[in-house]
Amino acid sequence: MTSKTDQCATPFRLPASAPDLTLRFSSTPRGARLARRLAGQWLDERGVPYGSDAHDAVTLVVAELCANAVRHGCVPGRDFRLGMALRPGGVRVEVTDTRAERLPMPARPGERDADAESGRGLLLVAALADRWGWAPRSDGPGKTVWAECRLPGRRRAG
Repeated sequence: MTSKTDQCATPFRLPASAPDLTLRFSSTPRGARLARRLAGQWLDERGVPYGSDAHDAVTLVVAELCANAVRHGCVPGRDFRLGMALRPGGVRVEVTDTRAERLPMPARPGERDADAESGRGLLLVAALADRWGWAPRSDGPGKTVWAECRLPGRRRAG
């Protein structure tokens, strides 16, 4: 059995031809939960093992972006979309919803009550991802919030 340190030091073996993931989910807490679980499975199947720091960070980013799509981007009767892609250097996560007027704005540290149970999701995304941002949806109303996370052992192109 390997220790967690050994697991983290071993480069992940990611196939160059790994297909991208694009799925639609109902804009409900159950849909967000399912998106997180399927994203975790997708990562594991591509060599980013369950329980590794990289796996945990990316699935937390997915969970926060999907929860925000449900809580702030929900239009009744409309789904949200999760997209994931392995890229040179890491993984890109995209969550698209249909509500353009609710733009993602992270809370400032100290802006929320210390005991509040919500309001820190984008702060977590900013801390875990190497880059994140948003763009207007190109194929209809809404927006896409994206994050990019480096993966150990995955080299950048160029």
